[in-house]
Amino acid sequence: MKAKVVGQPVQRLEDLPLVTGRGRYAGDINFPGQLHMRVVRSSHAHGRIVSVDTSRARAAAGVAAVWTAADVAELRPIGLREGPDAQLDPYLQPILAGKRVRYVGEPVAVVFAEDPYRAEDAAELVEIEIEPLPPLMSAEDAPGEFDSERGTEPLVIRKGYGDVEAAFRHAHTVIELDLSIGRHSGVPMETRGAIGRYDAARDLLQMYGAAKVPHRTRDGIARVLGRDPAKLHLYEGHVGGGFGVRGEVYPEDVLVCLGALRLGRPVKWIEDRYEHLVATNHSRQQRHHARVAVDEQGRILALDDRFFHDQGAYPRTHGARVADLTTGMLPGPYQMPAYRVAAHYRLTNKTPAATYRSPGRYEGTFVRERLMDAVAARLGIDPVEVRRRNLIPKSSMPYRRELDAIGDEVVLDSGDYARLLDKALAGVGWDKLQSDLERRRAAGEAVGAGVAMFLEKSGLGPRDGAHATVDEEGGVEVLTGSASLGQGVETVMAQICADALGVDYRRIRVIHGQTDRIAKGIGAHASRATVMTGSAVHVAATRLRARAIEAAAGLMRVPPDALDIVDGKVVRKDSADAISMELADVAKSLSAEGRGAGLTAEGWFETDHMNYPYGVHIAVVKVDRETGGVRVERYLAAYDVGRAVNPMLIEGQLDGGLAQGLGGALLEEFEYDERGQPLSVTFADYLLPTVREMPMADIIISEDAPSPLNPLGIKGAGEGGVTAAGAAIAAAIDDAIGIPGAVTRLPVTPVRLKAILDRAADSASKQPPMNADRRR
Repeated sequence: MKAKVVGQPVQRLEDLPLVTGRGRYAGDINFPGQLHMRVVRSSHAHGRIVSVDTSRARAAAGVAAVWTAADVAELRPIGLREGPDAQLDPYLQPILAGKRVRYVGEPVAVVFAEDPYRAEDAAELVEIEIEPLPPLMSAEDAPGEFDSERGTEPLVIRKGYGDVEAAFRHAHTVIELDLSIGRHSGVPMETRGAIGRYDAARDLLQMYGAAKVPHRTRDGIARVLGRDPAKLHLYEGHVGGGFGVRGEVYPEDVLVCLGALRLGRPVKWIEDRYEHLVATNHSRQQRHHARVAVDEQGRILALDDRFFHDQGAYPRTHGARVADLTTGMLPGPYQMPAYRVAAHYRLTNKTPAATYRSPGRYEGTFVRERLMDAVAARLGIDPVEVRRRNLIPKSSMPYRRELDAIGDEVVLDSGDYARLLDKALAGVGWDKLQSDLERRRAAGEAVGAGVAMFLEKSGLGPRDGAHATVDEEGGVEVLTGSASLGQGVETVMAQICADALGVDYRRIRVIHGQTDRIAKGIGAHASRATVMTGSAVHVAATRLRARAIEAAAGLMRVPPDALDIVDGKVVRKDSADAISMELADVAKSLSAEGRGAGLTAEGWFETDHMNYPYGVHIAVVKVDRETGGVRVERYLAAYDVGRAVNPMLIEGQLDGGLAQGLGGALLEEFEYDERGQPLSVTFADYLLPTVREMPMADIIISEDAPSPLNPLGIKGAGEGGVTAAGAAIAAAIDDAIGIPGAVTRLPVTPVRLKAILDRAADSASKQPPMNADRRR
């Protein structure tokens, strides 16, 4: 019997070089004669560039070149990943600012020198004169001037269905909330880095340090430089965290490639932490004015939302995806007869924003779940019961909404939301937990629990491909257009290939992130790699198995249906003692006969729709009333992934995602002063959760609703640990302090929570005594 490895927590294949100190990150890549690049950045949030004097920098020892906008004037701006957009293209960022700067950290000049220290010293000699202009710091303020022809609101995204006005007219209760999500982002251990190299003999430009979407990054850089993508090869090394912010096309990526082309020497750039905090993509910042109409049982009749998305200074390669995903995914797992949303996509004089793990869903889940808690409080219904009454039932799957998300029609493929809610409540021991919390509150502690439900999306198409080959030594190579950000992609693809082909997964080499090895690929983003690349690997391995059996049948003189592949050998099904053939021998025979490329197969997987994993988060917190500090005591994340390829890796993804969700809920925020100067430029100002702040999380991986959209039934798992953390923690804080609806803004910093508590205490002191239960 063949032992299956899909579904098993097998050991990762990619870890040996990492745990033995042999990892190859961007900082480890060096070439003889390389130059080092340093970026000179704007210190003004908004202003006209009067002059840029580079004479002293050019004369500095060891400096090979100094460029300003005039030196790269022929280059196009960095375009959108999905192609031209008439509404956003006029707002794209130039490679180097030439006429106006629009955020602190915007590249104005670059220095190329013999070593990084000389480059940094020379960069300080570049003198930039800027005429300050008033900065626009709030997306909620009236739009300002982007340039002489355009304002700072490039577009408004409107979506909806049903008769919203009628629903509000006939509602039993209408609830309105003003909700905000703070600006924060991914902060990986490894900052960005890129190394450009030009092979003049082959007219081949190379870039090392690619991540996330190497093929699309290649195409984006090629468009800016006006080069044939076939003459630009990108290579992915090890990546110290991605989270959405790594691997996009930034000005620095273009500049190292152009430097290698023009200067004839390799060019290396490694971002420092200050640069990362002011120049790498930010995300999240939105303010929502949301209202919900419900009947007397708390069932939703309509949701109406108007929100302002703070994009920062320019659209980045994602375009308007974060705002669009917010609008398309806001209804979540609930039945919603009528829905209307307007997203005002606005530019401000801050670092440009883009995707960060669970983009649009973290924000939308906070808004939707705060509304659900408000309904429960207003009508005196248990918060869990309110959610249960509104869930889309399993019998309604697949469930079509008159919505799209990033151009994909929303059709919820499968789900049993109520069952997962029951699993989560049982997993945390909900009834006993409530009793324990009541006892502790009676003893004077401020403790509480919160529940949040959410819908994710994964498996973004339209297609992905893979090649699988058995060599003459019996080794198996799987070539993909995927990428690794540390999530275990090599192990997962090897497991899928192993089961389909019939070999030990440890004999499989998985190749990714090399654009010279495979012509097309969509990388690893949007929780798509396991679904799309994994399905393509399954198809390729299944075809490879069929080809091996067909070839072996001819050699063994038996019908193909009498054979199987077990542990790398072609064997007779009817007799374990019968003659068998090693896959290596099959590969040798095909090569000797000159039959094509040997024992190899190609597989492609296509899909018309995304699939939709879903989850439940439960948080238990304790509040220090004196300081406003919050400690998360317990946390449970339940997530249905359709089918788990490697449960251990999924658990790691959910646990790691929770750390980022907790950071956005309680600690992390990029703040600015009124002049547009960033205030969160070190880890003393931008606070990250540490082991001390992280609870020991309980993880429930559910497989109740396999997706019908792919052969393995799998759904993505990369973002489910983040999505509902802000919503669940906010609900738990409300419960702990006994003030329903208290939390309306993330992150809930100690200063903000202390202000809430002080206002409540002041209001209570002015009220006559009431003999009323403070609980719901």
